[in-house]
Amino acid sequence: MRPVNLIPLEERRGEQRPLRSGPLAYILLGALVAVLVGVTALVLVGNQIEEHEAQIVQLKREDKAAAAKAARLSAFVEFRNLAEQRVETVSSLADSRFDWERVMRELALILPDDAWLTGLTASASADAGVSGSDSGLRGAVAGPALELNGCASGQESVAGFVTALKDIEGVTRVAMQSSELPDAPTDEGGEGGGGNGEECRTRDFIAKFEIVVAFDAAPVPVAASASAETPVVAEGTTESEESSESESEGE
Repeated sequence: MRPVNLIPLEERRGEQRPLRSGPLAYILLGALVAVLVGVTALVLVGNQIEEHEAQIVQLKREDKAAAAKAARLSAFVEFRNLAEQRVETVSSLADSRFDWERVMRELALILPDDAWLTGLTASASADAGVSGSDSGLRGAVAGPALELNGCASGQESVAGFVTALKDIEGVTRVAMQSSELPDAPTDEGGEGGGGNGEECRTRDFIAKFEIVVAFDAAPVPVAASASAETPVVAEGTTESEESSESESEGE
């Protein structure tokens, strides 16, 4: 027969007595686990905040040191920038400078005996030109150019002068604006004669010309270039010299 224990369950002792359990034990255990997790997370977050604060302090120190160093070196940076700008300016001026002295010397050498100038304008760029011509020949030349006004003993002399101008070093083209003989024969001392320097056609065979000599191969100045105007009367006598001579003769 199988033995049967007739003792009530709540009065049994030993291993055969069932464990007393309920939902309260599980609730307490869950609460303890939650508290433990919260404390752990709070400690970790606090440690991270402290590390970040330490990094912020360190970065502020490094930024302050870098700003102080930059302030000490700013003077050297400004000096270097100023030096670079000056070097660039000097280089630009050197590249755009034109040797007018050489051109004038060669012009004096090739000027024929039967031609003379009444006006000469030398300009480094089209914007600096002071020519009053309506043909726009000077405006078509971006670089340095000469504008010559004068007279020669006939159209053949003008043509020979144009050919001679091409022998000047650096000349790329010579443009003829006009070359005209007087409308009516003139005599010395008449309406066409005189020494005012503007109308040099004192004989019916003398041709008055206007010529533009271009130096296209020369570098164009970066900045606005100053122009030099040297009016010439007769054979190398300037207007100021002529006026002084006339005053002295009048005295």
